[in-house]
Amino acid sequence: MERIKRKKGKSRIAFPEDYCVVDIETTGLSPEECEIIEIAAVRYRNGEKTAFFNTLIRPHSAIAPFITELTGITNDMVKDAPEIDTAIKDFYDFAGNDMLMGYNVNFDINFLYDNLLRCHGICLSNDFVDVLRFARKVLTMLPDRRQTTVAAYYGIEITGAHRAAKDCEICNACYLRLRDEIRRQSEN
Repeated sequence: MERIKRKKGKSRIAFPEDYCVVDIETTGLSPEECEIIEIAAVRYRNGEKTAFFNTLIRPHSAIAPFITELTGITNDMVKDAPEIDTAIKDFYDFAGNDMLMGYNVNFDINFLYDNLLRCHGICLSNDFVDVLRFARKVLTMLPDRRQTTVAAYYGIEITGAHRAAKDCEICNACYLRLRDEIRRQSEN
């Protein structure tokens, strides 16, 4: 597939109160060669959850056993799911103009951007906040800054990780802890 020149929104270092946490599950790492099999998004207003979006997506190719083992998403689970053209537009409509937030969110944004452009000719131009950037700044003592490692450090429940909806929940909890820690450090 041809590589897309992205004109996406800007990566922000910010602590918004109004935002949409997003996470996807895919069949692999390359937006050019792999497919989205799940999208979840949770809208927050003044730090409170106000709306939720979640859908499985029927891929054109079978889901590899490795991906099923990682995510728990089986070929049987997606056989009656909507195709990407419907799911990506539903996500786009849900997200609106919200600031997007995620963990290593560039990965998610690139897949969402490419699929939205391919399916509908629409550019995903929402600005976004990457919670991983905060973890890299604050938690230098951890062996790595994977979302599950950061969550475990803060005592955040990670059972069900690697499903999009649960990862949105974990991401938001990490965001709140990291935001508060950065605010405390800046006061001292």
